[in-house]
Amino acid sequence: MPYGRRAVLRLAAALGATATLGYLAVDRFGEPERPAGAAPAPQGPPGAGPGAAPAAGPQAARAARLHPSSYRLQPMTAYAPPAFRRAVPPVRRRPFLSMSGVGRSMVLSFDDGPDPRYTPAILETLRRYECRAMFFVCGEMAVENPDLLREMAADGHVVGNHSWSHPLIPKLRPSRIRDELGSTSEVVERTLGAAPLWYRAPYGAWNRHSFEIGAELGMEPLAWTVDTLDWKEPGTGTIVRRVLDGAAPGAVVLSHDAGGDRSQSVAALRRYLPELLDSGYHITVPRR
Repeated sequence: MPYGRRAVLRLAAALGATATLGYLAVDRFGEPERPAGAAPAPQGPPGAGPGAAPAAGPQAARAARLHPSSYRLQPMTAYAPPAFRRAVPPVRRRPFLSMSGVGRSMVLSFDDGPDPRYTPAILETLRRYECRAMFFVCGEMAVENPDLLREMAADGHVVGNHSWSHPLIPKLRPSRIRDELGSTSEVVERTLGAAPLWYRAPYGAWNRHSFEIGAELGMEPLAWTVDTLDWKEPGTGTIVRRVLDGAAPGAVVLSHDAGGDRSQSVAALRRYLPELLDSGYHITVPRR
């Protein structure tokens, strides 16, 4: 090949490589800087020269959204730190029955709800006296009354897990126990944005599997100190007397806001709550 032709080919190859590197640099780092006051050059379709009119239609809009400078330098979420996970509590051998080291304080708890016939009246009474309580809800009731769950949380009450369908836990297989507790926790978390931190076994019947599964779900077991037996409908006066007789620092009172006619429970709360407060008791909820 004559010398002149070889020189021309080498020059063409060098110019091509330079152009490729320049294109890659613009593609990676975005558009080159423009002089102050200069108007941005319109972007045309791939392959169009500078100043070409932008293409119309959905393809052009998509190309504008997916311009390399707008997405290639975004951080990769795969390298983001893992989300915070709540510490799993230890596996207990027995539930908590009362609170310790809280002075002259008591806990009021209500099981089996929420029930639109009785829960709103209980919430109203607690709100009137600016007291917080614990509500151990059943999943089958909670899923039908999410607004009541949100009202509980908005008033500062603790929403706990009381299984899905109120079964006798020791008679269930571990997989069924997991379904009962896990499904209820999912409803609470989906409604309130956070899973429950406490659970209570129906009938107060616990077993090793329930303690293990409850801990895996991030919950502590809580029983009670004072049982009003309000589910037997013994009369409003009897319920009031049982609460006042059992009042003590750290005591946990068990009542119900669902599962039957709970009008006596509603009426009793209106009577014994102000008496507890007048006696110097502080109605509170446990912290975790």
